This record gives sequence, structure tokens and C-alpha cells, in this order.
Amino acid sequence: MKTRPAGIGNFNADWMGSLPSKLSAMPLKHIAVPGSHDSFTYWVDVHAPVGPDQKAYVKYLATVFSVLAKKVMVKWSMTQNLTFKEQLDAGIRYFDLRVSSKPGESGKEIYFIHGLFGHKVRDGLLEINSFLGRHRKEVVFLDFNHYYAMDAEHHVYLINMLQEVFGSKLCNNCAVESITLDYLWEKKYQVIVFYHHPSAQGIPVMWPGSKIPAPWANTTEPNKLIQFLETTLKERAKQGSFHVSQAILTPRVNTVAKGLVWGLRNYLVERNLPTIISWVEVQRPGVDGVNIITSDFVELTDFANIVIKLNNQLLSERDSKPR
Repeated sequence: MKTRPAGIGNFNADWMGSLPSKLSAMPLKHIAVPGSHDSFTYWVDVHAPVGPDQKAYVKYLATVFSVLAKKVMVKWSMTQNLTFKEQLDAGIRYFDLRVSSKPGESGKEIYFIHGLFGHKVRDGLLEINSFLGRHRKEVVFLDFNHYYAMDAEHHVYLINMLQEVFGSKLCNNCAVESITLDYLWEKKYQVIVFYHHPSAQGIPVMWPGSKIPAPWANTTEPNKLIQFLETTLKERAKQGSFHVSQAILTPRVNTVAKGLVWGLRNYLVERNLPTIISWVEVQRPGVDGVNIITSDFVELTDFANIVIKLNNQLLSERDSKPR
């Protein structure tokens, strides 16, 4: 049986509900929140067709090598090893979501996707809802930011599904500055959905993508990543949005070639985690500080714990009140 490293377990399952009243009264845009990147890739369907988000050369590779190519892609697609419930128990509260229909499949079913097709979206949403039912003071950000092979009917289906599953837990789109944990608890809201597509316009419980910018460094080099994170934090808007710092290295074609044998985890992430975690450890939340921080392989370190503990700095700061 595989053992989990330190930092994984359910001791962060109620971290939001356990925050001191000074912090639960602060806008959530000033609180440090751990997130996971390409969430829902902990299970990938090797026998499904290659996902629509892959470039032409990978599709060509998959056609030529079939099962072998898919196994290679599984290594590069599995950026999270923990299930949804495990990520939530570990304290992850922001999920980066990419969804797709399966081309050629009848019906309107939607799947989570990163390279290959994963779980049905409905199953993942039900798993989240089940957790929230047991942890009434926890709040999640669901960021639906990439859609593939989806037409108007698919979007209607997905938006209706989100409303069916979460119901009155869905927070209405409003001024970001007014969103505090105290406000959400009072209204019994636990889910903030960001829907980066015009289909969601005019639906009160669907927040626009513009309210959660997540600048992407698109680099394999940790030093360039850190420089990018610093620059984009300095440029963070004063009003009107949350902010995602993507502490993530992106595989390139030649990186995939070099790392075929080991996969993303060993080749790109484990070697560079110390640099990335060291950056996270010295951040501060609050005005002009970090908000949501995402990482690959949240189980390799105490990642969620490190991010959550950053909030302790807000208790000792005299200037922690938002300007």
C-alpha cells in the first residue's frame, strides 16, 4: 500500500472554518488559498481517444503508436495523484478545470480532460458536494477555463448540472471585495464557479473568468517561473478580482522527449520543487500579496499546509486591513 507523505490527511479539511475571526472578516482576495493545477487528472482513461486539447503531432503519435503513445501521455497528463476528496481533505480549495465532450459519442456527457479523458464531470462535482455537505464552513473555487469539442447544448447541459448539483451553495456573482468568509457563511454559500465562456453571461451564479486572472509562465525553468510570479503579483489589479499564482512548470515537446521514460513527475517536477516551494514559503497574503497559489503534485510536499500557514502573517500585521 502506498503511504502518503507528511501534509496529506484530513487535518486541513476544516481550515477555513478554523480561521480566526479577524481573517474570516477579511476579503477572500487577501487570504492565501492552496489550489491544484489541471485538477481531476488523477485518473486518466488509457482506452479513450486522445483528447481534443492535444496538438496535431501528439494525435499523429497516438495514431502511429496507439497504446504505447497513450501510456506516454498518461505519464505527462497525471499532474495530480490525489483524488478529489483527498485534495479537499488536504486543504486544496481552488480547482483548475478543463472539460470536453468525447467527439463521436452520442449525448451531451462532459468529461474532465488533460491530454486524455478522465472522469465524468458530474461524478467529480458530486464528490465535491459530498465533502461540502460534511464541512459546512469550507468554500471552493471551481475555475472552468478551457472547453473542448463543446457546442451551445453542451454548455447549457454543464451550467444546468452545476446548478443542480450545488443548488443554494452557489455564490452569486457580486463585488469581489464583498466576499469574506463571514459573508459566505451567513448566506450558506460554499461554491464560487468561474465560467470562461459567453454561454454563462447573465446567469447570476456563474462568475466571469475576468474575475480570476491566472497568468501562465509557460516555462520549464524554475528561475524564469519565479521571476514571472513576482512580476505578475506586482501587476495584480487593486480592485475587482481574485488572483491565481500558477507555481507550475510546463513540459515542452523536447522535455516530453527527454522525459518519456520517467514522465512529468520525476523529470520536471520533483527536481524543481525545492525552488518553487522556497518561493511559496516567503510569500505574504493581504493587500498586494498572494491569493490563490496552485501547484502540480500537491501530495509531494506539505504544499497546502505551507500556503495555509502564510495567513498567520495577517494576524500580526498592523496594516492587514484592506485599503
